[in-house]
Amino acid sequence: MEKRSASLKQKLASITPLVEELKKKKDERLKQFEDVKTQIEKISGEIFGFHSVNNALSSTAVEDEHDLSLRRLNEYQTHLRTLQKEKSDRLQKVLQCVNEVHSLCSVLGLDFGQTVGDVHPSLHGTQVEQSTNISNSTLEGLEQAILKLKIERKTRIQKLKDVVSKLFELWNLMDSSKEERNCFMKITSIVGTSESEITERGVLSTEMIEKASAEVDRLAKLKASRMKELVFKKRSELEEICKLTHTEPDTSTTAEKASALIDSGLVDPSELLANIEAQIIKAKDEALSRKEVTDRIDKWFAACEEENWLDEYNQDDNRYCAGRGAHINLKRAERARITISKIPAMVDNLINKTLAWEDEKKTHFLYDGVRLVSILDDYKLARQQKEEDKRRHRDLKKMQDLLLNQKEAMYGSKPSPRKNNSFRKTNSYRANGNGSMPPTPRRNSLSGGTTSELLTPRSYSGRQNGYFKEMRRLSTAPLNFVAISKEDTMSYASLCGSEPDSPPQV
Repeated sequence: MEKRSASLKQKLASITPLVEELKKKKDERLKQFEDVKTQIEKISGEIFGFHSVNNALSSTAVEDEHDLSLRRLNEYQTHLRTLQKEKSDRLQKVLQCVNEVHSLCSVLGLDFGQTVGDVHPSLHGTQVEQSTNISNSTLEGLEQAILKLKIERKTRIQKLKDVVSKLFELWNLMDSSKEERNCFMKITSIVGTSESEITERGVLSTEMIEKASAEVDRLAKLKASRMKELVFKKRSELEEICKLTHTEPDTSTTAEKASALIDSGLVDPSELLANIEAQIIKAKDEALSRKEVTDRIDKWFAACEEENWLDEYNQDDNRYCAGRGAHINLKRAERARITISKIPAMVDNLINKTLAWEDEKKTHFLYDGVRLVSILDDYKLARQQKEEDKRRHRDLKKMQDLLLNQKEAMYGSKPSPRKNNSFRKTNSYRANGNGSMPPTPRRNSLSGGTTSELLTPRSYSGRQNGYFKEMRRLSTAPLNFVAISKEDTMSYASLCGSEPDSPPQV
C-alpha cells in the first residue's frame, strides 16, 4: 500500500541509483569487450593479416552491441587466449627460423639483415614498437630461405672439400712446411665433419674458398715448374743413355716439345714424365740386347786406333834411334801389327753378329743413325782400296830400287844421298815428349795429312751427309805410305833420263 501510495518521483528516485549502477556496469562491460576485441584484432591481424580480420570484425560488431553478457565475454576471452597461445607458438617458431638463418648466414659469410629483410622487414626491424610478423607467408618465406641456405651450404662444403683434397695432395707432393699448412687450418678442419657440425663463422664464405683456390693455383704452377725441371732431367738422362749406346732417342719428347706441351696444358706433366721413364727403360733394355755387338765394336775401334798409331809410327824416320822409351814403342808396334792382322776376321765376325741380331729383333742395327752393316761393308771396301794402294807403292819402290841397282852397276858408284829438307813431323806417339810412356792412340781426319783414316762408325757421327764424297775421295786419291822427298824423285828421274843407256822408265 505504501508503494502504491508512493508518488512517481519517489519511485524514480529509488530506481535512479540502480540505473546508474547498471549503466556503470554496462560501460565497464563495453570496455572489457573493447579491450578483448582490440587484442583479438591485433593478434588476428598478426596471424592472418589485418585486411581479413577487419572484414570479420565489422560483421560481428552489430551483434556484440546487443549481447554484453558474461557468457559472450567469456567466449571472447577464450578466443583471445587461443590466439595468444597460437601467437606464442608462431613467434617461437619464427624466432627459431630466424636463429637458424642467422647461423647459416654466419657460416656462409652472408648478410643476415638483408636475408631476413627480403622475407619480411619486421624480422630485422630497428624500431622498438614494430611487432614481429608471424603470418603464414612469413613462416613460409623463412622456411624457403633456410632451404636455399642449406643447399648453398652443401654446395660450398663439397666445393671446399674438393679444394682441400687438392691442397693436401699438393702439400704432400711439394713437401710444404707446417707454417704454410697452418694458414689453412680453419678450412682443412671441415674434412670428415658433417654439415650440422660446421658452425665456425665465415668458414664457408666465398672469400675463404677463393683464398684456398688461389693457393691451389699457386701450388699447381709451382708443381708444373718442378715437373718441367724433372721432365728435362729425365730427358737428359735418356739422351745420355742413347749417346752412350749410339742410338737415337725418341723425338716426340724433346725438351722443346715437352716444354710446349706442359705450358699449353694439353698433357699432364706426370703422364709425360711416365712416358719418358718408359723410354729410359726401353733404352736400357735395348742397350743390354746390343751389348754383345757393341763390345765387338769397341774392340774394332781399339784395333783401328792401333792401326792409325802404327801408320804415324812408321812415318817417323827416327823411330829406330836410341832414346828413352824407344824399346817400348818397338814392342807396341809389334803388338799393333799382330792386332791389325786380326782386323779382317774381326770385321767379318762383327757383320755376322750384327746380322744375327737383326734377324732376331726384326729391325736394323743402327749406330748413330746409320746401319752398322753398311758401315762395315764400306769399311771393308775402303780397306781393300788401301791395301791395293799399299801394294802399288811397294811395287813402285821395288822398281825404283832396281833402277838404282842398275845405275850402280853401270857407273860403279852410288849417288850421294841428299838431305831431306822436308818438314819433320812431331813425334806424336811419345808421351810428354820423352818417350817414357806409350801414347794414347789418336785418329786423323779423312781429309787431313798424308795418312788417311779408314771409315769407322765414329767417323760417321756428325758427317753422314758427306760420307759418299769422302768415299770417292778415298778411292781416287792414292795414299803416300812411303815418304819420298819430291826433290829426290825428280833428281833421280832426270838422272835416269839423261843417260843414253839407261833402261826405260816404268
